[in-house]
Amino acid sequence: MAAYLCPPAVIHGEHAVKTSEIVAEVRDRHPDAAWAPRIDGIAASTGIETRGWMLPLETAVAPGDGGGLRNLGVGRAQEALAREGFTEQDVDRAIAALEAVPAPQTVQERTAPAWEAVQSYGERAARGALQIAGLDVADVDCLITSHSTTPALPGLDVALANKLALRSDAMLLPATQWACVAGTRSLALAADLVAADPDRVVLVVISEALSTTYQPADDTLESLIVRLLFADTAVATVVTGRPRRESVLRLDAAWHHTLPGTQDLHRLETRADGTHFVMDRRGPRAVQETVTAMWEWLRTRHRDDPDSWHPDVLLAHPGGTRVLEYMEQTMPDTWPSGLLDYSRDSYASGNRGGAAVFDIMRRAHDAGQKPGTRAVLYAAAPGLTATALEGEWL
Repeated sequence: MAAYLCPPAVIHGEHAVKTSEIVAEVRDRHPDAAWAPRIDGIAASTGIETRGWMLPLETAVAPGDGGGLRNLGVGRAQEALAREGFTEQDVDRAIAALEAVPAPQTVQERTAPAWEAVQSYGERAARGALQIAGLDVADVDCLITSHSTTPALPGLDVALANKLALRSDAMLLPATQWACVAGTRSLALAADLVAADPDRVVLVVISEALSTTYQPADDTLESLIVRLLFADTAVATVVTGRPRRESVLRLDAAWHHTLPGTQDLHRLETRADGTHFVMDRRGPRAVQETVTAMWEWLRTRHRDDPDSWHPDVLLAHPGGTRVLEYMEQTMPDTWPSGLLDYSRDSYASGNRGGAAVFDIMRRAHDAGQKPGTRAVLYAAAPGLTATALEGEWL
């Protein structure tokens, strides 16, 4: 399977949003929520003090352009009030008051600026990855993209093909719905592509504005947690079928796993005011099942050397601290400690979704890895589906 990765480019959201700012905004908006007395403890339990967004918090919480009569319309409201016996003066006062009531943003108002940011950040990451790899835009034979929170057609693949001026015969492979598994699954697909043609150059770009799931009107505990977790990030890397001077990691094997009947545990829903990420408390347990299955895959791969083989670094995006803890608890006792240090470091500034594994990989690279260091990359996503890769640092 051998595929070779250059160091990824990582572009973090440039607007720092503190957890304390989110807590203050939510507390002010939902003072009577059942979880309000516990909000400080809930926020602290995430372990995240700040995260980077592509757009500022003010953009997420701003009201829409229309007033309280946007859906009903002024004319219909005037007719209804007149039928109830209101005088013309009273009708005018009532209409003015209703129009002053702020309305939530529409899907278009919320998504349009985020989509522009996703494209801009994606382009910056793509150009950064090509520069790191010592390649030009003309060298790209295939572009794989993912962006799950800003629906658009054409998508990020076509947008970047135009912004970067890719060759007209470059293969475009968009994967909008990969979500959190985009990092590992895009690399597995890229590895298959270069295995079929070792001279092929594949550029992978993932750009996620997860902050678009911040929905001010929601007063559920799950919505509070979503507000606190997500960060915005764009990442990119170059994958080749032959080693280059800039290559840092070789991928040797891929594994995929999907749990039947779990498609409703975590999901995105598009409503009148935008995209909502819906969480189910059973989700972490289901993700743990994929971790157990991955351990079995690795055990089977190395059954001829069960006592001495172990990864030296584990680049894992499981989505939360509970699953990181489960991974540590279920590792063989003979494995060294600290395998998830880079994963924890990344998560401390937010859940980056599909961009997470590339960010974790970049942190490991920047820390310095000896040639021969054995790596396992893992991610799970709504579905519930997971992909893992095994490789070696060069």
